[in-house]
Amino acid sequence: MDGPVRHSALVTWIIGVLGVRGYVAPMPVYALWSAPRARSTAFFRSMAEREDVLALHEPFWNLLAFGDTDVDGRTFDSPASLLAWLRDGTQGVEVFLKDTTDHHYEEVLADRRFLAEARHAFLIRRPEEIAASYYALWPDMRIEEVGLEALHELHTAVSDAGGHYPVVIDSDDLVARPEATMAAYCAAVDLPFIPEALTWEPGDRSEWRRSARWHVEVSASSSFTSSGRTHKHTVENSDDLARFAAHHLPFYEQLHPQRLEVPGRQPTADS
Repeated sequence: MDGPVRHSALVTWIIGVLGVRGYVAPMPVYALWSAPRARSTAFFRSMAEREDVLALHEPFWNLLAFGDTDVDGRTFDSPASLLAWLRDGTQGVEVFLKDTTDHHYEEVLADRRFLAEARHAFLIRRPEEIAASYYALWPDMRIEEVGLEALHELHTAVSDAGGHYPVVIDSDDLVARPEATMAAYCAAVDLPFIPEALTWEPGDRSEWRRSARWHVEVSASSSFTSSGRTHKHTVENSDDLARFAAHHLPFYEQLHPQRLEVPGRQPTADS
């Protein structure tokens, strides 16, 4: 046992043995909030390779879509019960969770302690790319499901909560410079960087069984790669997709300049 897990266990031991009162252990939760279709499942897959975190795949989305979510043998049936466990039941274990923002999570937005004390990161992708990729899987998509407006709202809530500084990650960096990007993320949230977690065995995972068709490319992958896939419907030939992307572009443009500095990235106009 080493790294953050050892730290949390040590804090718990000190409190139990010495009877320290009035001390609240740091919340050992690392949350990745992502616009949909932004390579967040590959990010999760990398984190699941680590032995020092318990990796949760879209627990809030599962609660919204199915009414329950499983966490290491526990079943939660409400956002309130999950948040209570994340706040107060995770001593001795580091938790990484990733969720997508094609839906709003009102209970998360209202939980100021969780917003302030967890380590939050935000994964972005250009809205026209999200729209085309999402539409290919869900032609009945709604404008809000591009997810960047909700992502920006959550980023603002974390900033306003006054806790840890929110981290922004450009999904293009994940596929162009995966090692440098994951190292930069780990440094930003005080996790040890584990290069071995950049690769994994291909295959389906039980964590995404309920939503497997959304994760076919990651199931077939063994590392961070760009599929190079093209889509029949894009902002170039669909008025709806163009409108959806245009609505979310201002939110992307506000978050993009705040993205992590990644060694090897060429400077851009907003850098």
